[in-house]
Amino acid sequence: MSILKSDAFISDVEAQFEWYAIHADLYIAERYLRAIKVTCDLLDRHPLLGPGTGFSHPILQEWRFIVVFRPFQKHVIFYEIAGENVVLRRAMHGHRNLPKDLI
Repeated sequence: MSILKSDAFISDVEAQFEWYAIHADLYIAERYLRAIKVTCDLLDRHPLLGPGTGFSHPILQEWRFIVVFRPFQKHVIFYEIAGENVVLRRAMHGHRNLPKDLI
């Protein structure tokens, strides 16, 4: 399997990194990036690890999710398996109105 990052995923991660850099500090922002990387590395090795989302919208029905490693476990990575690829779709805080915000 190969990991592919969608533009939306990259934008989500960059925005969260910037938020941490401004509102916390650069150390926390870099820890966030490391947690994202470790989580993505796990998905690369075990793409079926994350459960399905259970969302009813046709675009989201095949998506899966995985919680980002501690201490950022309130963040969720949404992805789908497309052939031999794991496509990272979004990275979001889990307390949002997820089905609405994902589309």
